[in-house]
Amino acid sequence: MSDSFLFSLNDFLALALFLGVWVFFALAADGKVFRRISLTTAMNVQREAWMRTMAKRELRMIDTSIMIGLQQGTAFFASSSIFAIGGCFALLGASNHVLAVVSTLPYVGTPPQGVFEAKVVGLIALLAYAFFKFGWSYRLFNYCSILIGAVPTVQEGVVAPHETEAAVMRAARMNILAGKHFNAGLRGIFFSLAYLGWFANAGMFATTTLILLAVLVRRQFFSNARAAVLGATEPL
Repeated sequence: MSDSFLFSLNDFLALALFLGVWVFFALAADGKVFRRISLTTAMNVQREAWMRTMAKRELRMIDTSIMIGLQQGTAFFASSSIFAIGGCFALLGASNHVLAVVSTLPYVGTPPQGVFEAKVVGLIALLAYAFFKFGWSYRLFNYCSILIGAVPTVQEGVVAPHETEAAVMRAARMNILAGKHFNAGLRGIFFSLAYLGWFANAGMFATTTLILLAVLVRRQFFSNARAAVLGATEPL
């Protein structure tokens, strides 16, 4: 039984590449690797600008609607992660049937059942990480809604400007933090897709990891979405 849980050197190298790419991209998206502005960093600036604009509105139904949309999106991904985790547990219970199907696929090695189940447990861990990130993000967006309600309206002679500024920054920081955890949950989902390559072999695992990195780097640093946020007419 112990032999069935042994991974090859290529497996460990592919897993190390996977984890290294994950950490590298998370740091890059937060603006800690490159000087080039990422989409996430640019959006954080817009989150703060939103809070400043919100403080000038007496009626904040628009801001409330935006917060509801953010919470609903977060809740959707959290519930999807739970369903995916349930599917993985079902996969563990039917591992014999799955391995029988895998053995018929070309260019895919059939791992021992213990190795296959260990990989499924790893996938469950990734999805559980994503779920907890989405769950915490949902709660932070809820806190942000309360902080938005606590921001006084900008009116001269009624509230001191420094008090309004402090309230705006509290709401902005909470919104940015909620977005950070939401993005971390999304990365967990994205990297779980790359993780599926490991069920084929270590080479496929490394390939899917690098393909995912290329896609995410393009979206963060060279996409039309980034150009739109920065006010450019084409990707920069």
